[in-house]
Amino acid sequence: MKLRSYQQAAVDAVYDHLRNRDDNPVAVLPTGAGKSLVLAKIASDAVGQWNGRVLILAHVKELLEQNADKVRRLCPDIKVGLYSAGLKKRDTNTPVLVAGIQSIYKRACDLDPFDLIVVDEAHLISKKGDGMYRQFLADCKVINPHVRVIGLTATPFRLDSGMICSPEHFLNQVCYEIGIKELIRDGYLSPLISKAGVNRADFGGLHLRAGEFVSEEVESLVNDDALVSAACGEIVELTADRRAVLIFASSVAHGRRVVEVLRENHGIECGFVTGETPAGERDELLARFRGDAPTSLIETEPLRFLCNVNVLTTGFDAPRVDCVVMLRPTMSPGLLYQCVGRGFRLHPGKENCLVLDFGGNIERHGPIDQIKPKDKAKRPDQCPPAKECEKCHALVACGYANCPECGHPFPPPEREAHDAEASEAGVLSGEVTDTEYDVQDIIYRVHRKRDADEDAPRCLRVDYMIGLERWQSEFICIEHSGYARRKAEAWWSERCLDPCPSNADEAVDIAGSGLLAATETLSVRSISGQKYDRIIKQTLGDIPNAALEEAPF
Repeated sequence: MKLRSYQQAAVDAVYDHLRNRDDNPVAVLPTGAGKSLVLAKIASDAVGQWNGRVLILAHVKELLEQNADKVRRLCPDIKVGLYSAGLKKRDTNTPVLVAGIQSIYKRACDLDPFDLIVVDEAHLISKKGDGMYRQFLADCKVINPHVRVIGLTATPFRLDSGMICSPEHFLNQVCYEIGIKELIRDGYLSPLISKAGVNRADFGGLHLRAGEFVSEEVESLVNDDALVSAACGEIVELTADRRAVLIFASSVAHGRRVVEVLRENHGIECGFVTGETPAGERDELLARFRGDAPTSLIETEPLRFLCNVNVLTTGFDAPRVDCVVMLRPTMSPGLLYQCVGRGFRLHPGKENCLVLDFGGNIERHGPIDQIKPKDKAKRPDQCPPAKECEKCHALVACGYANCPECGHPFPPPEREAHDAEASEAGVLSGEVTDTEYDVQDIIYRVHRKRDADEDAPRCLRVDYMIGLERWQSEFICIEHSGYARRKAEAWWSERCLDPCPSNADEAVDIAGSGLLAATETLSVRSISGQKYDRIIKQTLGDIPNAALEEAPF
């Protein structure tokens, strides 16, 4: 087995770190990039070239089997052992031992010392002084104070504590990192695409518990019969040309309802896997979904749809997955990455992987290739205690929609997106999406930049309502000069027979009198990774004629 150039670069970076520093490195490679081959190469070199002893740790049996298989294939002369209760293996004295952390974390003293410990999915190591990994690694350090730890992960951060590398942690520095877009560009990962959807659920009222949405509230919201039926109909429509559709549901009850609706309304068989699914049934469903050859004389059809609840996020390898459906919201950027990552792998005939996000997750966390833990200093739902009216400058509580002093409407709230839909948000940074919306309402107001001087030029702010609690804004530089003023004049002449005013208050008064042509539709361009969308096209109604409006009939 020959390593790809980036895999060899990761191995070289780990070796360079171990030679030149006394602490422990982390190599960051995306899901589907072949971390198993990297750790297999490190393990085989440690045994074959340096006569060391290596432990490879993981947390699910699929990863244990993958990692052991890669080491055996890369270096068949090295004896590889397995220690896992789930796999019914209890090897202890092989040069390379692949072990499940749940089975081994209390048994460090039962094993001979290790020179090198490689942790797959290393973001699972808690930065605090507890947890199975922390306990086991601390015990190994007592047995051999010179043991070195290497971490491999696709997501070098945790929801509860941020980046996993720090001076006081078992893992200290990222020594190598390669991004998703680079590997897609070079043909090593499948391209990702998204499509716009129409079905929404409002997640704005959900509460958080331990950093994640409260599961009971999520289930109550997403398990609505009408919403499930609408979402399933949209999934069927958008996946007509897809061969393997992997669905992530929010709960067991929600997943069962999805499976039921797909069967009854659309005649589609959808497998269903949870943590309680018997091992034999689970293995059969996964084999059918992967398209594996049948192991019995009974012929079974390949399974095109598979729904799961918190199971197939890590260690599940099905390269033919060409659609990932997020039917649940999450506040965890790492979980979102792991779910979408099931579609990264290449497969013959697979052109790309479609991501349908009904949970508003990509809008919440950003493009997959730019996901980072959020600053915990400010809660995402935190708003200032008061706001200033732009017209009369009164300070009022932030809950008011209109100023209680003068009646002036406040701008629509700039909320973090929690709307559930198969959204048009780009999965990768730089992805351009143009979407047309019907305009349901328009609000005109005066806008002055925050912290601007009192005599600074102001704008006409126009807010277009293009959906439930969804607004798109543009700013017309009425009081500016030069190019900005010429653009404002052009914008005004398309909508009004009167000359463009030079005062923003006058512009608002004219607009409020109904003398501007109404915008009927907007085309909005979203570039994933950029904070603001922009309007690229508008369809206008007729320009009102002031003389006709005032004429008596």
